[in-house]
Amino acid sequence: MDDLAWETTGTEIDYRCPAFDVRRDDVRFPDGTVDEYHYVDEAPAVVILPFTAEGDVVAIEEWRQAVGRVNHGLPAGSVEDADGDDLVDAAARELAEETGYTADSFEHLTTVEPTNGMANAVHHHFVAHGCRPTGERDLDDNESIRVSVVGYDRLLSAAIDGDLRDGRAVTALLYYELISR
Repeated sequence: MDDLAWETTGTEIDYRCPAFDVRRDDVRFPDGTVDEYHYVDEAPAVVILPFTAEGDVVAIEEWRQAVGRVNHGLPAGSVEDADGDDLVDAAARELAEETGYTADSFEHLTTVEPTNGMANAVHHHFVAHGCRPTGERDLDDNESIRVSVVGYDRLLSAAIDGDLRDGRAVTALLYYELISR
């Protein structure tokens, strides 16, 4: 065992809601002292960077209550199957539900733990190619989303300039730019 590791001696869920749980762990630190540690526990998620055949990005604008504004971003959502959806199936489902688009193919881009100091959250980022509108969206009850098609360079500039603040979207764009372009 790593000499930095904490020992979890107990765990309880203090609060449940549809999107996440707040968990409390009883922990023993390497020096032997004990305390409690609270964190958000949420299902794994998929994030999709969807490209049309012309190279534009299918982006979204969504109301985000936690920050009190409309946030520009990319389609994303939880992996809903308790046994772990096939991640590509989850990405295809979220793309269709939030945007009404389908894709010819999906490619895994990266997997990150974006806030592992305060949350057990894993985000699987995908690039979708050949996206085209094919039907109606199927938004969750708590989603207010507007779909737009944006030039890739414009979206990348927004990430660099700070106009695109959604961390999942920024991660996908910058990782794609560094690795794939």
